[in-house]
Amino acid sequence: MSIHDSAMAFFEACETGQGWDGCKTWCHEGATFSCQSGALADVATVEAYTEWMKGLLIPIPDGRFELKGFALDESRNTVLAFAVFSGTHTGEGGPVAPTGNELAADYVYAMEFEGDKISHMTKIWNDGHSLSQLGWA
Repeated sequence: MSIHDSAMAFFEACETGQGWDGCKTWCHEGATFSCQSGALADVATVEAYTEWMKGLLIPIPDGRFELKGFALDESRNTVLAFAVFSGTHTGEGGPVAPTGNELAADYVYAMEFEGDKISHMTKIWNDGHSLSQLGWA
């Protein structure tokens, strides 16, 4: 399987809330994670991030993504996924009672590969804008 195909499989599994069990096939054990956002400040591994995404679908049960772009940079063993995550806060489990507010958030995954597995992932996302849309901030 190419890194392009592995990245796509990982992205779809992560964004549909499959957690680490559904995502680990495409990642090195201990793969690192970074994101310059307060909401994810304490998340340092891809494993923890996939579980965070799984948990996000509890307060936002209709959470879904629209993939806008997907690109492979072979010379750097990196795959970029640009998408919009949408949903409505109707479920329990958020920082406040369900607000009924909708979210539409642009974001990018930069997935770096060693061999055929992800070794590091960076998420580029404006959490302040997203949390404000939901009524969480």
